Amino acid sequence: MVDIQQKPFLPFLACGLISGIAIASPGCDAVGDLAEQCGLVCPDTGILEGNASISGTVSIDAFFGAVVDVRTAALDVSGTIRAQLEGIAASLGIEGYAELSLSDLTAEVTAELNAKFSATLEGGIKISFEPPKCEANVELAVSAAAECDIEADPGSIEAKCMGSCEVSAEVAAECEASGTLECTGQAPSFECSGSCSGDCQLEVAAACEGSCSGACSGACSACTGGSCNDDGNGGVTNCNGTCEAMCQGTCELSAGGTCSGRCEGECTYMPAMGGCEANATAKCDVSAMADVECQGKCEGSVEPPSVSAECQASVEAKAEASVECTPPSLAVEFQFAAGLDADAQAEFRIWLEGFKGRFSAMLAASAKLERVGIAAQGLISASGGAVADVAGSLSVSGDLKVAIGAGCAIAELKNVTTALGEATGAISGSVSAVASVSGSVGG
Repeated sequence: MVDIQQKPFLPFLACGLISGIAIASPGCDAVGDLAEQCGLVCPDTGILEGNASISGTVSIDAFFGAVVDVRTAALDVSGTIRAQLEGIAASLGIEGYAELSLSDLTAEVTAELNAKFSATLEGGIKISFEPPKCEANVELAVSAAAECDIEADPGSIEAKCMGSCEVSAEVAAECEASGTLECTGQAPSFECSGSCSGDCQLEVAAACEGSCSGACSGACSACTGGSCNDDGNGGVTNCNGTCEAMCQGTCELSAGGTCSGRCEGECTYMPAMGGCEANATAKCDVSAMADVECQGKCEGSVEPPSVSAECQASVEAKAEASVECTPPSLAVEFQFAAGLDADAQAEFRIWLEGFKGRFSAMLAASAKLERVGIAAQGLISASGGAVADVAGSLSVSGDLKVAIGAGCAIAELKNVTTALGEATGAISGSVSAVASVSGSVGG
């Protein structure tokens, strides 16, 4: 007997024989492992196990790859939110938090937060923030399109940024003319006409949208040393918190805001004639501009290249699954309860710094999950639409290997809803958890 594994060319001859038998006798099964060697069987594992190589057809397997990527992103980012919640639970002294369900953990955390704020503060706490900035990778969308649609001309594949991105000096000039140019960096002559993020020096008393360090002409939420020094006119001289009136000194704008003094932080502004300063980053809203190349990632969404119908959802999903969202800066307003001693105030401030870091990370993760959720819904729709149509047409192909691969794909499509159903469930629970914590801090 000839061992076909010792004769590399024989399996191909055997494959032809199997193909002939299968065509002549559709009900006949291949014997032994010849069918497997010829690639005429479905894989043992599928998308639920992380395997996207199902059919052997590039565009269909790219779709399954996108399903795996989106599911992985949803579960990983949801895990990040769970980890941050557990960190907050530990800081609040909640026992057995690791064994709690996400909903029970969220309820315990929000209850303990409310109790802590009620016992420590007068009137609760308010944490303000700008929505997290999410950046999409334009190059990844182009790469995904080229990999999925092998019939597309690589030189003609282009993705479009539907938002803002860094641009060249030439494009910046066009943006300035249309009023869509935005500069970020040191403010011209330290005078910020837009949003200042960082320290704002107020030599003349003015409103402070952040934390005031200096004199406050009214009530102040916290003071240096623990006790507020009265200036004799209803104000304090050693404010180190939220000033309810005019501030003179340093206004810390951690979440950005208006600075009527000297902005010594980062300023985001619309430039006067002449464009951005040399040390500033030029960003432009390029949504309505044609043939613009971004110099970095896109702050917004990416409109994928024009590809075949079955590739469209895959490319969009891969782009959304790779989005990176930056934790936002937080502005905190609170006032300690009357009679709270200096040690208790110091302990709260230390705890608050840790909480702010975890809460900010949760906000960024939640923003990414919202984008991933949209991608998941698009893939679910495509699984019963364009992808199913292509697999169905290939299943009656005269090429036996292609036909069998298409049959494997059709069988695997039923697992798409299962895989992404788990993902969307995790997304919903995690986003809800972040919203609950945000509600406890007035967000």
